[in-house]
Amino acid sequence: MDGILNINKPRGMTSHDVVLRVRKIFRMKKVGHTGTLDPEATGVLVICLGKATKAVRFLTNHDKEYEGTMILGVSTDTQDSSGRILEEVDELQVSEAEIREAANRFQGEIEQIPPMVSAVHHQGKRLYQLARQGKVVKRAPRQIRISSFKILKVELPKVGFDIVCSKGTYVRTICADMGEALGCGAHQSELIRIRSGPFHIKDSVSLEQLREAPRPEDFLSSWEPYMHNLDYLK
Repeated sequence: MDGILNINKPRGMTSHDVVLRVRKIFRMKKVGHTGTLDPEATGVLVICLGKATKAVRFLTNHDKEYEGTMILGVSTDTQDSSGRILEEVDELQVSEAEIREAANRFQGEIEQIPPMVSAVHHQGKRLYQLARQGKVVKRAPRQIRISSFKILKVELPKVGFDIVCSKGTYVRTICADMGEALGCGAHQSELIRIRSGPFHIKDSVSLEQLREAPRPEDFLSSWEPYMHNLDYLK
C-alpha cells in the first residue's frame, strides 16, 4: 500500500508515536514522517507509506506554517510550557508596537541556535539526551528563513502569531529569542502546524478517524507528483 497521509497530530504524542499508530492501522512497517512536530504541538504531520517513502527527502523541504501563542515575561528551560521556569518578571513593560516591531526583525534569512531539548545530533547523541543528563553544550547556529511573521493578537502576557518558516526552524526558539529581544523573556505555550507545503490542516484526518474507517486507505493521496514537480515544495 503506497501513498501519503495528512495526519492532524494530537497533543501529547511524539511524531514517532504517530508513525507507530499508522503502522499498526495499515499493518505495514515501511512508514515515515516528513518533519518532526514536538509532543506539545498539534497539527499537520505528513506521513508516507510504502513506495511513497521515496518522496520523504523532497517533502521535508517544504516551508511550514504555524499558528501559536507565546507568553511574555516567563522563560523556561525548554522554551515551551512543558519546561521549568527559569525567570519571571513581576510586571511587563512592553507595548504592542514594540512586539510588532520585534517580530519584523525576525523575518528573512536569520541564524538560530537549536535548543538543548531538540533532536539535533552532537557527537553521536541527540541534544535532548544530553539535556536529560543536565548537560548544556555549545551549539552552532543554523541558517533558517522566516518568510512571514505576523502578530495576530496581543492580550498580555499572551501574544498570538502566525509564522511561515523553512525546515529546521524551532518556533519555540523564535518565541524565546523574541522575549530576549524585548527584554522580558518568553516561551511558547501553544503551537499548531496549519500547513506543510501543499498539505493543509483543513484536509487532515485524525488518528481516531483513521482507526475507525472501514477503508483507511481511502485517506491516502498520490505521492508520485511530489517526486517530479518541485513547485510543490514552495
